[in-house]
Amino acid sequence: MMLLQLQQITKYFGAECILANIKLEVKTRDRIALVGRNGAGKSTLLKIIASQLSYDSGQIVRPKGVTIGYLAQNTGLESNRVIWEEMLTVFDHVRKMEKDIRQLEVKMADPAHYENESLFHEYDTLQEKFKAVGGYQYESDIRSVLHGMRYYEQDYQTKISNLSGGQKTRLALAKLLLTKPDILILDEPTNHLDIETLSWLEQYLQGYEGAILIVSHDRYFLDKVVNQVYELSRHEMTKYHGNYSHYLKEKAEAYERDLKRYEKQQDEIGKMQDFIQRNLARASTTKRAQSRRKQLEKMQVMDRPTGGEQSATFSFEIERQSGNDVIQVKEAVIGYNGQALAKNIHFNIMRHDSIALVGPNGIGKSTLLKSLIRKLPLLSGKIEYGANVAMGYYDQEQAELSSNKTVLQELWDHYPLKEEKEIRTVLGNFLFSGDDVQKIVSTLSGGEKARLALAILMLEKANVLILDEPTNHLDLDSKEVLENALVDYPGTLLFVSHDRYFINRIATKVIELSTEGTIEYLGDYDYYVGKKQEMKELAELEENQQKNMTATPNQSKKRSFQEEKELKKLERQRKRRVEEIEQQLQEKEERVAELEEQLCMPEVFEDYEQVLSINNEIETLKEEIDELLEEWTELAELIQ
Repeated sequence: MMLLQLQQITKYFGAECILANIKLEVKTRDRIALVGRNGAGKSTLLKIIASQLSYDSGQIVRPKGVTIGYLAQNTGLESNRVIWEEMLTVFDHVRKMEKDIRQLEVKMADPAHYENESLFHEYDTLQEKFKAVGGYQYESDIRSVLHGMRYYEQDYQTKISNLSGGQKTRLALAKLLLTKPDILILDEPTNHLDIETLSWLEQYLQGYEGAILIVSHDRYFLDKVVNQVYELSRHEMTKYHGNYSHYLKEKAEAYERDLKRYEKQQDEIGKMQDFIQRNLARASTTKRAQSRRKQLEKMQVMDRPTGGEQSATFSFEIERQSGNDVIQVKEAVIGYNGQALAKNIHFNIMRHDSIALVGPNGIGKSTLLKSLIRKLPLLSGKIEYGANVAMGYYDQEQAELSSNKTVLQELWDHYPLKEEKEIRTVLGNFLFSGDDVQKIVSTLSGGEKARLALAILMLEKANVLILDEPTNHLDLDSKEVLENALVDYPGTLLFVSHDRYFINRIATKVIELSTEGTIEYLGDYDYYVGKKQEMKELAELEENQQKNMTATPNQSKKRSFQEEKELKKLERQRKRRVEEIEQQLQEKEERVAELEEQLCMPEVFEDYEQVLSINNEIETLKEEIDELLEEWTELAELIQ
């Protein structure tokens, strides 16, 4: 079913064209990624679809009744309620229905309404509607989504106004997911999610009943979730089938095909022009030359394929190498104002290490990085630095880039001894060209600030880079450029990132931080995930072995006669219980059938009290049947 159509949508901001003749279709169960450079107009297009922004020309076709849910990037949930109360507001209409049902039940219990058939009909209709809108499971849905967003039972009574910005963003996403709109529009939903929450969201969206339209710079996430990619470039839209990796492959193949066609046509044009020049003046061949010239004039000349927009170009160099031992952390405890976030932190960083620091949000990853660069003191423990260690730090918040200076002044003030030409060249490499260098730093977008911060970091030529979420505000193309620069970096890396593709590409080690300390894994992200799963399975196996082990070595190898006897006795008991359950099930199901037949008798269905009594008995029997079936299933699995 078609849920949405965009036909020739055009949008201007002043005289500047942002979108031109945009076409997009959304059908039921579509999973669409909208990709493109920062500033390409992706968020603008999402706001137009969500009716939060007007457009200048074109048409949006949306069937009546189709609902749209939109989450803008960095949108926090603002409310004076506690978490649980706020989530309940999504189901206000369901709760009103529930209240109406209870009121009808009170009326139906009144003898004065026994003969009121319209009341019974209204009650049945309302119950059906209540069941259809998930009235019996909405509280379970709330718990499930909140748990996925890492909010647990003990958090439900927390006031939303007391939460951090990132926590409010996660709650806004949770509330939107609970509304279950026909089209779910998410603009950078992964920015404030840790890896565990991201994995949960991927699974949730894979099973989502409606259509999804996503803007995200997380390649792992896009590969897991989407089946179509719309690329927004130079104000225009191109559609690709498949996930993000397939889109990259298809785009590269399309570029190669277009380039070959262009080169073949250029070769053909060159030959025709050469023939015309050589034969136009000759009387014997002038007609053929004129014919070729007409043919050339009618030819639709292809433009040279662009192969994408200009990319940033940079590399990280070092002034001089550090010693082999770079940083040693011993028995460290990190936190603020005497309040510990994590303890027992031990790890060593050696020269040329590339280490990813992972862990859930709020565990203290950024705090640990700030302790390493001496911005925050340890609560206890020790950090030792090796010889010639020169650290460069990238802050995920770009907190220091909020001045009223221009981009040119900001970079030049950091390196006043460099010539203006060199500063402008560096800024050009980071896509600040022409009038861009005169932009005020505080007005820059997140992506522009990220590029400026990377330019400042590059010129430091530090031999140890400490990076806190370096990819957060970068578009997919800029991420790839940064990855290539870090792969070739001759120094030492320690970074925090929730971008699993980025970790896989860069990391040679993964350090997992928890409240109880650190665990080191010698590999990339896939190795880390695999090793954790392996450790979990081994722990479960060991636990099962411990349960099955007996007191002596001989008994652990072979069960004693007494044990075998007990096991056979237990097996016989289980089989007897299964037979008993089957007998009870048969009796209860026959009784339900008997009662349902009674309900069809005129003398019964005209007696409201008798109908109510029979219905109550049927409900009780059905609950007992469900419990017996559950017990029967468990026993059947245990019987060999």
